[in-house]
Amino acid sequence: MSRRSVQLKTLVHREILRFVRRPYNTFLPPIITNTLYFAVFGVILGNRIGAIAGVSYIQFVLPGLVVLGAISDAFENASFSIFHGRWNNYIDAVIVTPMSNFNMVASYAIASATRGILTAALIVGVGLVFTSVPLSHPLYLVAFILVITTLFGGLGIIGGLWADDFDYLTVMNQFILRPLVFFGAVFYSLEVLPPLWRDISLLNPMVYMVNGVRYGMIGVTEIDPNVSLVVLTAATVVVLFVDFLLFRRGFGLTE
Repeated sequence: MSRRSVQLKTLVHREILRFVRRPYNTFLPPIITNTLYFAVFGVILGNRIGAIAGVSYIQFVLPGLVVLGAISDAFENASFSIFHGRWNNYIDAVIVTPMSNFNMVASYAIASATRGILTAALIVGVGLVFTSVPLSHPLYLVAFILVITTLFGGLGIIGGLWADDFDYLTVMNQFILRPLVFFGAVFYSLEVLPPLWRDISLLNPMVYMVNGVRYGMIGVTEIDPNVSLVVLTAATVVVLFVDFLLFRRGFGLTE
């Protein structure tokens, strides 16, 4: 194994252990939160709403909840890890090593995507308690989950470098990401919206993520999944490149 591979593996291992060692903080909240979502929106309201696009309402909202949990945890993992390291100065132990900027960014992104994927799996597991979980297009599902968790891991890196205190992280996650997801066709179909609001909704990137995962799980989508996947993949590459440039400049690390 090459030196660079050892460096990458070591930092990824450290970052994964950081959240795995705190299961009550990492895994319990999404289980409790999504149990409430499924109970309220899936069972209580779902029985009154009926089917949407030929599937039960609880199956319709499941992919959106998977997206919400996966991207929130991927973003939180990277942003908190980097900001906490800056706050307590132990990130210096990483940036003074001969590790390349590329490997540093890749390590944080991989660890954060891993947490997002684990959260997605937990939410699907909770969903199985309430309904069956079909897998209409598993390759699309895997591709979308990998892309969106990596994308938000990369965005979390930017957030962790930009934040001046912990309030910044809360604002970004609670007041920017989550509202975008809730208005991203998680609990409703775009077809029920007036034409103007439907066109406006298409400006929300979360719509493409939710529809992509929904297509992979239940085979229902209102947007071409191939177009969504290409656009989201391109966005991921751009965000990771920005991360690399920020690390190379030392933005938030040496200032």
